[in-house]
Amino acid sequence: MLRLLVLILLVNSVACDELFAATAEYKIQLKGHLFYPSKIEIPAGQKVKLIIQNMDDTPEEFDSFSLNREKVLFPNKQSFIYIGPLKPGIYDFFGEYNPNSAQGKVIVVKQKQGEPNVN
Repeated sequence: MLRLLVLILLVNSVACDELFAATAEYKIQLKGHLFYPSKIEIPAGQKVKLIIQNMDDTPEEFDSFSLNREKVLFPNKQSFIYIGPLKPGIYDFFGEYNPNSAQGKVIVVKQKQGEPNVN
């Protein structure tokens, strides 16, 4: 019985590693209270990881009502959030402490069958 339990745990562990390894990553930098790039394109129907690096000496908060996400970004630190799977469309995000300058969009596009995932 113990061998069966160990085998089940190993199989689940491998399956989880493969699931997380397949998650595409996209990088955004915050510099001078602006997001670079200010627009990123991601595939529809897939969960992706947004890695956000705050290059400023002040804190910021990544905020998006349409993505239903917010994340405090400490000065000169990196953080991440997962988004998706999403339907095709445009999802706005902004810096809560600098909403007039720190703005961006996640553009979710439907991929054609057989098209590689490029980020």
